[in-house]
Amino acid sequence: MAGPLDQLTEAANAAADASERVAELAQELAVAAPELGSAMGHGAGVSPFLYLFAAFVLACFVGYYVVWSVTPALHTPLMSVTNAVSSVIVVGALIAVGVDTDLASGWTPLFGFIATVLASVNIFGAFMVTERMLAMYKKKD
Repeated sequence: MAGPLDQLTEAANAAADASERVAELAQELAVAAPELGSAMGHGAGVSPFLYLFAAFVLACFVGYYVVWSVTPALHTPLMSVTNAVSSVIVVGALIAVGVDTDLASGWTPLFGFIATVLASVNIFGAFMVTERMLAMYKKKD
């Protein structure tokens, strides 16, 4: 019987394989899209937004399949990792809030504030879920 560490390793390997496939598909798209655009009569090719949007959609699919393949026993350790990632996001968002508006657009501090709030909600919510899951493993009196 595979232990939680083996299951986590399998999930990580599946995520790595999926991300490699996404990178391959993005590379194929990057090579084929200008040719496709010129074949359709558009001399300028495809806008860079389309490349970024395609990568975003592919990342959403990869994330969905990785998250739903996690067993419940691995949920608590993965929540801890999510907290660590969200804390890095909070640091970046706080930097964005403090950006001098002369150097950036006026939207940068606003988006930095929104990112700070959302990442903070994610961190505190993850701690609450983790605490509740750990309470399920405690012996009842």
